[in-house]
This record gives sequence, C-alpha cells and structure tokens, in this order.
Amino acid sequence: MSERGPIEDPRYAEGGWRKRLHAIIYEADTPAGKAFDVVLLVLIVLSVTLVAMETVPGLPEWMIQLLWISEWVVTALFTVELALRMLVIKRPLRYILSFYGLIDLFSILPTWIAFFVPGVQALLTIRALRLFRIFRILKMAKMLDEMSELRHAFFASRAKMGVFLYGVAILVVILSALMYLVEGGPESDFESIPQSMYWTVVTMTTVGYGDITPVTPLGKLLAVVMMLLGYSIIVVPTGILSVEVSRAQKQTNTQHCDQCGLDEHVDEARFCHRCGAKL
Repeated sequence: MSERGPIEDPRYAEGGWRKRLHAIIYEADTPAGKAFDVVLLVLIVLSVTLVAMETVPGLPEWMIQLLWISEWVVTALFTVELALRMLVIKRPLRYILSFYGLIDLFSILPTWIAFFVPGVQALLTIRALRLFRIFRILKMAKMLDEMSELRHAFFASRAKMGVFLYGVAILVVILSALMYLVEGGPESDFESIPQSMYWTVVTMTTVGYGDITPVTPLGKLLAVVMMLLGYSIIVVPTGILSVEVSRAQKQTNTQHCDQCGLDEHVDEARFCHRCGAKL
C-alpha cells in the first residue's frame, strides 16, 4: 500500500476503460448509455416475441428454423451483455446474486441447458424451462426512471394502503352478513356467509361474474349500494398513490455505484450515500 493511500485499479480510475464501459452499461446520463438501453429494450421485446411465437402450433418448418436461429442470436447477445456487466463491476458475484442479476442469468440459462442436454426426450423436458426467458421483460424496469418513483411511492404509502385494505375488509364482512340475512336460504345462491363474501368482493370490484345474483327487492337494493361503493373505493388507492408519487419526484440520475450497486442518487451527489464510494 502506498503512503498516499490504497492503490486504485487504473481500469476503474477516471478515464479507465472499465469506468467508461460501466457508465454506458449501468447508467443512462450519456448518449451512449441511452443508446445501449434502447438497443437492450429492442432485444427484450424481440426475445419475448420469439417466446410467444414458439408456442403457436402449425408453424412452417422455415419459420421454426428462423425462430431457432433468432433465439440463439438473442441469447448470445444477452450472454455478452451479462458478461460485460460482470466485467465492469468490482463485485460481480454480488451483482449476479441480486434481483436483476438472477433475472439476467435465468433468462439465458434455459437456452444453454437445452443445447447441452442430449437426447430428444430430455430436450422435451427442458423445453419447459425455456419459458423462463420471459424474465427478460423484467429487465425493462432498469431502464425506466419512473420505476424508481413508483417503488418509492408504493413503499411510502404502505401504511395508508394497509389501513384502507383493513377498512375494505371490515366493510366486506358487514355487507356479506347483511346480504346473507336478506338473501340467505336453503335454495338461495347465498347459502353461507363465505359465499356472500365472494359475491360481495366480485360486486364491489366491478367484476360481476353473474354466477350469483340477488332476487329479492331488498337484496337488489343492497347490491346497488355495493356497486356504488365499489366505484367510490376504486379511486381511493389511486389518490393515495398519486400523492406519494408527487412527493417521490425528485431530481435523480442514473449514476451507478460500482462498489455496492446502488443506482439512485440525486444530481448533486458525488459520492454514494450507501457506501461512500466516489461516483
């Protein structure tokens, strides 16, 4: 160790190739970073489309071959992307064990497993694992700044949402008991309070399957009240979330800490507020 402090890896220093590549892959504050995210988004949409197309029966042989080749091209590109992500970060194991790292890994593993497992029958079994490629669509969340605001809003409103759901649950129990008293009977659709609770939830959420319906005038009046309550209740969580979203909106950037992996920092930040590393 030098007297001036720990020797920094020149590859991660200012102007180092890993630092530049890290900014392109993990951040979106530069034209290159934005272009990388756009290309990645196109690949994700293409890969999900390929997964959907493979489930269509009766495809001609040439299209099956085209889908197979396209899938391998996409898988190769995602493999390169994952390798680059692990190359430019200081703690690759920490990334691969993170939520998005596991998504990246699971999105390419099925194709490689299907390639290495011999035997037709075994391949038929492995084919089911290929559906895990749908995880690629979750990678789009990394490219949306609004996703961070929504996550903060959901977290900040969890107490209000809990109280709201608790109130709705009490209301469902009371209304279900009333409907059972009004409509309940041996030959009625409302044969028990749990059955009435099912109907109440379906009615208040405006789904209305129609498999259970009230027949008495008082029961129909109560059903109308529930429908109106349902429309009123729907707007409550929307209002709570809207308030928290407006509070969560702040000037943040996509600076990614290559030490701990945190990627939410305010514009004025020069150091990571979690680990203290220089951004």
